[in-house]
Amino acid sequence: MTTRWRGTAATALAMGLVLTPLSASAGYAWDRAAPASAAVAAPTPTPTPASGDFPVLTPAVAQQLDDAVRKVMRQASVPGVSVHLSAPGKGTYEKSFGVADKQTGRPMTPDLYVRIGSETKTFTVTAVLELVDEGKIGLDDPIGKYIDGVPNGDRITLRELAGMRSGLFNYSADPGFYKALTTDPDRPFTPQELLDYSFKHPVLFEPDAKFYYCNTNLILLGLVVEKITGEPLHEYIAREVIEPAGLHHTVFPTDAAFPSPHAQGYTNQTASGKVEDAADWNPSWGWAAGAIISRLDDLKTWAKVVATGTLLTPATQAQRLKVKEALPGAGYGLGIFNVQGWIGHNGSLPGYETLTVYLPESQATMVVVLNTDILYQGSIEPSTLFGQAITEIVTPEHVYNLPKPVTGTPSATP
Repeated sequence: MTTRWRGTAATALAMGLVLTPLSASAGYAWDRAAPASAAVAAPTPTPTPASGDFPVLTPAVAQQLDDAVRKVMRQASVPGVSVHLSAPGKGTYEKSFGVADKQTGRPMTPDLYVRIGSETKTFTVTAVLELVDEGKIGLDDPIGKYIDGVPNGDRITLRELAGMRSGLFNYSADPGFYKALTTDPDRPFTPQELLDYSFKHPVLFEPDAKFYYCNTNLILLGLVVEKITGEPLHEYIAREVIEPAGLHHTVFPTDAAFPSPHAQGYTNQTASGKVEDAADWNPSWGWAAGAIISRLDDLKTWAKVVATGTLLTPATQAQRLKVKEALPGAGYGLGIFNVQGWIGHNGSLPGYETLTVYLPESQATMVVVLNTDILYQGSIEPSTLFGQAITEIVTPEHVYNLPKPVTGTPSATP
């Protein structure tokens, strides 16, 4: 699931800005951000007067990007990665590196499906905001109006759930959950089972008191969508979000099925701690916070849809983009983050990480997908390393340097 903040093994499954089980992307789905000192330095080209803050993607710039991507791959031991970068009038850079399958040596290619972890949150929150636009729910409605049994349910609002300010405990940070998932990664989880892992813990703080990336919030929002629409979340999102956005290779799975061709995914979020291929793990534990599957071509379309509010009214999109500080240099709105001007989300799920962001100032899109969620030096999301290395070259005034989150669980990231 998208960007995540991972902490101890029990919290490792936080989907964060990345969903990673152990993140479904369940934690900060802002993928663990890399401190500047740990990032890969890359040469910065001098933009031409006509290019503004974003350079023309010339062969010389492309070579700098190639070098930076390969350097991150070596540093973080990433098997395979695909990168897309573009801006109107500046050209397009799109390239894959490394392997999609370490056993066979099959190359990484842009057409491979991957699990996007916490980027699922952007789809679920879009569905919620569409219902707001239709007048069926209100952002300041308490969750208790729709779902019974939620601690502080009479005071936690839908806005606070979408903004990661509810104070509820992140289910993916529960040791019992982590054990259940890693010992039997094929097992399905129901939304209520996920909530039960959360609700056995006391609330962490009063509603809206602070930011805390929490997958529990998205499970509740998914249930609200189901209650109001009367249909399964995956069906509603497919019809009202995925199809209108023009996404042709994006799927909200209900089991472990994985469209072909897909990249194999490598994780150390396992019962043994050894690296395993997690491609066939059941993503139900991420559900509304981290279960979706997509491809590079759809994600580059989705980046602009989310950041510009294509599916929402301008007033509701303005509410979505109203960020509050989450980490130094990074703000979180409603299921979306803003890191130095780049708007979007990251995602992490065992075996995979993604980063899908848009820079309105230059109308630039950046997408990174990779087939591992193993942290660099035990604390830094590899997707953050790629994002930082790339933006140091093309947008030195807007470097994607997501800070390291302070809380987390298995990913389903930020």
